[in-house]
Amino acid sequence: MLTRGVQELGEKKVNNIITAVRLFNNFTTDNDPYSEHDFAKVIVDNVSVFFKIDYYDKSLEFCSPNPADQSITERVMTIMLTEEY
Repeated sequence: MLTRGVQELGEKKVNNIITAVRLFNNFTTDNDPYSEHDFAKVIVDNVSVFFKIDYYDKSLEFCSPNPADQSITERVMTIMLTEEY
């Protein structure tokens, strides 16, 4: 899911941001203290962006009781401008 702020950057920047998020692998104890790899910040074309993953039940109504179990979990990634957080 892209927030309105990200969408308004235009197709080229959005594509660059999505590529940067897809390729991100610089998780450290500073930015990922629980080793969950579900939240990070990237800077693309001088735009600061957060991405995060939330874990829902299959109906997308509640948090998943077990985020590691794909049979009962739907993952939703949100990409947002840092000022939208």
